[in-house]
Amino acid sequence: MDQGFLAGQLLIAMPGISDPRFERAVILICAHDDEHAMGLAVNRPVEGLSVPDLLERLDIQSEIRARPDLVLIGGPVERERGFVLHTADYHSEHSIELGNGYTLTATRDVLEALAQAGPHPRRALLALGYAGWGSGQLENEIKENVWLVCDADDTLIFGADHAAKWTRALAKLGIDPQFLSSTAGRA
Repeated sequence: MDQGFLAGQLLIAMPGISDPRFERAVILICAHDDEHAMGLAVNRPVEGLSVPDLLERLDIQSEIRARPDLVLIGGPVERERGFVLHTADYHSEHSIELGNGYTLTATRDVLEALAQAGPHPRRALLALGYAGWGSGQLENEIKENVWLVCDADDTLIFGADHAAKWTRALAKLGIDPQFLSSTAGRA
């Protein structure tokens, strides 16, 4: 598998996924190589925690009215760690380019930029935690029909209708979820 093979792509959980933390999940793959894969769920809001609330808790003074977007649960690993997934129009020395116009920054500077009138990302989401896979684990899960893969787009990543993202991602592949089965076979 090529270095960065799935980076910038979306994973869509299949029905019947054995881990309830990923039921109906849509995950943007941020890094993928021979040794690991890392991604952020883009459709799992933390109920009652918005970006302005989090900025206030972190004592980041806002010059502008921050969008009331909900903070997301990026995945079950390191839930106390924050990540900002944003458009590539903003870049700091700590940012990692994901390709397809997306960038990941995990430092306070991007949070401060979101609260200021100066340069900041056009679109962003804040996630706590991430999803991670060891060497070959994600590839095996895809072979076992745990995940489907589709191209990412701004609506699926940054849209506010989190409940509809799973269905929209499937529709992007031409799949109606009512015709999906939680069991798979081999021909």
